[in-house]
Amino acid sequence: MSKFKLYQYSAALGLCLAVVGCKAPAAETATTSAPVPESFGAAKAQDTTNTSTVKWNDFFKDQNLVDLIDVALKNNQELNMTLQEIEIAKNDVRVRKGLLLPSVGIRAGAGVEKVGRYTSQGAGDATTEIKPGVETPDPLGDFTIAAYANWEVDIWKKLRNSKKAAVNRYLATVEGKNFVVTNLIAEIADSYYELLALDSQLDIVKQTITLQSNALEIVKIQKQAARATELGVKKFEAEVLTSKSLEFDILQQIKENENKINFLLGRYPQEIKRTNSNFLALLPASVSSGIPSQLLMNRPDVKQAELELVAAKLDVKVARAEFYPSLDISAAFGVQAFKPSYLFTFPESILYSLAGDLAAPLINRNAIKAEFSSANARQLQALYNYDKTVLNAYLEVSNQLSKIDNLQKSYDLKSQQVGALNTSIDISNDLFKSARVDYFEVLMTQRDALESKLELIDTKKEQLNAAVHVYRDLGGGWK
Repeated sequence: MSKFKLYQYSAALGLCLAVVGCKAPAAETATTSAPVPESFGAAKAQDTTNTSTVKWNDFFKDQNLVDLIDVALKNNQELNMTLQEIEIAKNDVRVRKGLLLPSVGIRAGAGVEKVGRYTSQGAGDATTEIKPGVETPDPLGDFTIAAYANWEVDIWKKLRNSKKAAVNRYLATVEGKNFVVTNLIAEIADSYYELLALDSQLDIVKQTITLQSNALEIVKIQKQAARATELGVKKFEAEVLTSKSLEFDILQQIKENENKINFLLGRYPQEIKRTNSNFLALLPASVSSGIPSQLLMNRPDVKQAELELVAAKLDVKVARAEFYPSLDISAAFGVQAFKPSYLFTFPESILYSLAGDLAAPLINRNAIKAEFSSANARQLQALYNYDKTVLNAYLEVSNQLSKIDNLQKSYDLKSQQVGALNTSIDISNDLFKSARVDYFEVLMTQRDALESKLELIDTKKEQLNAAVHVYRDLGGGWK
């Protein structure tokens, strides 16, 4: 076969490989769900200003809370683990970037070979002279020093798309870290306000114990004067004991809450420094929800889901490119000789090579098809996850905005209830002293007053937490 015909045959074979290899299945596509509504369901128009743009240390006015958050951002274990995920993703980008470049190395080797005399190579060596009068050594040594290179030409952008996918996953891990920061700050604020609420409830219980103890002394005096019975005394004693038991329950909750905050701060148990001001006088931070479309720009989990979707789409392109022919170029340059003394005898010792390989899968492409199907399924999975994340973000903000409005109405009513019951306590005590009501009405009035005060504190805590949750759900706290 002539060289020209051999060239024609090779070209035809390469063209055949290219045509057959390009027959890749089409990717399944899906569109996102309907866009987010224009508002969060409020009747009034939404202000485009978004609270999430406020930095966390400006959003929270309590310096003790700011100091706690600052410690947590340095020591929290979960956040530190997330930072390592970012480093892993960054290194993966470097790996993918390196695959785009030729790999170059150097090797040195030594060996010896003894072939049979009655073989083509042995017969050729026996009749070959290295120099006039110098026969080829037997056995034959082999000493090599050479540089080599390999490079896959990125014809179909397979390697570039793989690098882009890795970059998007790296950016997704950064958004994941921001999401962890947002939730960490909100959790610390929740626990801090819970601690303040428990302190306030403890004060209320102590005041109630004092009030009940005074009533108990009055009942004892009335019993001595035959104006009350032993039953009344025992009922008041039981009520005092119940309140004292509640006091220790609250003390235990305070300890557990302090330890929870210490855990979030990554440190062993110690007292949590906090404000001792009137808890009911605290005002929730004012929030502006902006418009729902801003969630796509501000919420880290939404941005993370979007970047993961982009990376999944690129993965489909990479998997699709596996069906196409690949071009690999290899080269080597160095020196080689059968004796070390001949290694640098030029040009006789010089070796070099340059080769290009074009290869494409023809038969039994099941593994490639399976990987393509998996990549396509992961793309659809990422798409559904993005839709779910956006929907969840919208609903969270909508719920919290509604909660803020309803909590304010509930707090106003509970405040009136507490005021009425406080007045009822004074009235019941005066009536009881004049024997116009029995001990049972006094006990029930004190019990109702205690419960209403504790509920009022819980409502105030929920108000403060709701403002924090809106700030979190809008995507604030990580900047």
